[in-house]
Amino acid sequence: MSSVFDLAVFVSTFVTLFVIMDPVGNLPIFLSLTSTMTVHERHRAAVAATAVSLGVIAAFAFGGPYILSFLGISLPALQLAGGLLLLIVAMQLLSGQAEEPGPSGSGAAVALVPMGTPLMAGPGAIVAAMLAMQDAQATPQIVAVSLGVVAVHLVIAASLWFSDIVHRLLGVSGTTLVTRLSGMLLAAIAVQLVATATFAFVDMYRARM
Repeated sequence: MSSVFDLAVFVSTFVTLFVIMDPVGNLPIFLSLTSTMTVHERHRAAVAATAVSLGVIAAFAFGGPYILSFLGISLPALQLAGGLLLLIVAMQLLSGQAEEPGPSGSGAAVALVPMGTPLMAGPGAIVAAMLAMQDAQATPQIVAVSLGVVAVHLVIAASLWFSDIVHRLLGVSGTTLVTRLSGMLLAAIAVQLVATATFAFVDMYRARM
């Protein structure tokens, strides 16, 4: 079994991505973004958000350095873009705009961005997946990293799929409260991403002087 699968690498990849992507911590934000959806729509949004996250993580795990190099994008630029996007969504959650019903399909789009990316498949998760794949020198390690990525997304899909149970328990007032708190949390995450990217740009500028 060890000849085709490295258990240690699998566990390391799974735990690292699980902590960074934080399926449980992101559940209130998902509830906020999908508060006006039906159960069926929320299930579709859960599947779509997970698929987008898996696609982004897989793409960068296998071809991240080439993608960034080809597009001429630095990691700080990716972090800054993700932070600004999350900040916009956070302002919508705090003002209540994200709770207003929209045209059919708009709610699913909100669940994809920012839920699928950059909240779950954000700079941290992307870098972690890229580094794990770069460190995988043999086939068993590559298989283990790939299965670790898939396993994390299965957990994410399950947590988002059963979010309607949490939604029923919270009720309208509870969901509204969670929405406001999620907006504050999301704003803090966005500011941290922007700050990290800014300091990285400053360090890059100093290194060139």
